[in-house]
Amino acid sequence: METRTLGRLTTSALGLGCMGMSDFYGPGDDAESIATIHRALDLGITLLDTADAYGPFTNEKLVGRAVRGRRDQVVIATKFGIQRADDGTRLGINGHPDYVRASAEASLSRLGVDHIDLYYQHRVDPDVPVEDTWGAMKELVDAGKVRALGISEAAPQTVRRAHAVHPITAGQYEYSLFTRDLEADLLPTLRELGIGLVPYSPLGRGLLTGAVDLGDLREDDFRRTNPRWEDANLKANMALVGEVAAVARAHDATAAQVALAWVLAQGDDVVPIPGTRRAARVEENIAATGLTLSGAELAALGDLADQVAGDRYNAAGMSTLNH
Repeated sequence: METRTLGRLTTSALGLGCMGMSDFYGPGDDAESIATIHRALDLGITLLDTADAYGPFTNEKLVGRAVRGRRDQVVIATKFGIQRADDGTRLGINGHPDYVRASAEASLSRLGVDHIDLYYQHRVDPDVPVEDTWGAMKELVDAGKVRALGISEAAPQTVRRAHAVHPITAGQYEYSLFTRDLEADLLPTLRELGIGLVPYSPLGRGLLTGAVDLGDLREDDFRRTNPRWEDANLKANMALVGEVAAVARAHDATAAQVALAWVLAQGDDVVPIPGTRRAARVEENIAATGLTLSGAELAALGDLADQVAGDRYNAAGMSTLNH
C-alpha cells in the first residue's frame, strides 16, 4: 500500500480505527475483531487507532492481543484525556500531568508494548493549561515510552501552544464529505506547522456508506442519539448519500469507497482511519486507495457538507470540542 508521512511517522495511506470493536456500536466479537485486524495488516495497513476510553480500557487490550508477534509491522496510536470509570461512567476531561503519566503507563500495560508510537491528547482539558499537559507528554517522549505526540479536536491556537512545547506529529479530527469545518482555520494551521491530519469518522459513522439502516441499530448504539441520525435529519442526509452513490455507480465502486477516495484526495498528509469490525469492510475500504475521482467530481462531492442536517455530536459531545 502507498505510504504517507504524518510529521515524524510514516504510515499506510489508510489506517484502521478500532473503537467500534469494543464500544459505542453495541457488543463486539473479539475473535472477529482480531481476525479483522490481522486481515488489515496482511493487506498493508500499518496504523491502528485505539484509546483508553474505548471499552473503556478493553479496546487497548484487544489491539495488544492482535499485534502480538507482529509489533514491528504496526504504528500503534492511542489516546488519553477522556476519563471513564471501569463501569463506563464518564468522569470528564482530564489533562493534569499526573494523570497523563498514569494513563500512559496503564496504556503500555494493556497494550503489552514497551512504547506507544503515537500518543494523543484525546480532548483538551479547559481547566489545565495545555503547556502543563504537554510538558508531561514531552517527558514520555524523552523517556522513550512514546515516539510521537498528537492532539485531537483542539482549537488552532491550542495546537500552536502545544506544538511550542513539543512538535505535534498528527492532529486527529472528524473530517469527511459531511464534516469540513476544519478547513477554514485548523487545516491551514496544521499544514503551516508540518502536522499530519488523521481524519476519524471519514464515513460519517457509517452514514456515508448508505448501507446502515437506523432500524437495525442496537439499542445501545450511540448513533441513536446522534443528531444526524434523527428522523428528519436522517432523511435529508440520506438524500445526499444518494449523490455519493451516483458517483460510485459511475466508477463501479461503493459509496464508502467514493467517500474515502475524496478524503484521501485532500492531501498526502491526510491518513483517514475508517473503523470496522469486519474483514470484508477492510477489503472494501482499502480498494478506495486505488480510486481516482475527477476534479469535477471532487468539487461536486465537496459541496455536500454545506447541506448536511444536524450537528456531528449531541450537545454534550459538542461541548468538548475546539478548546
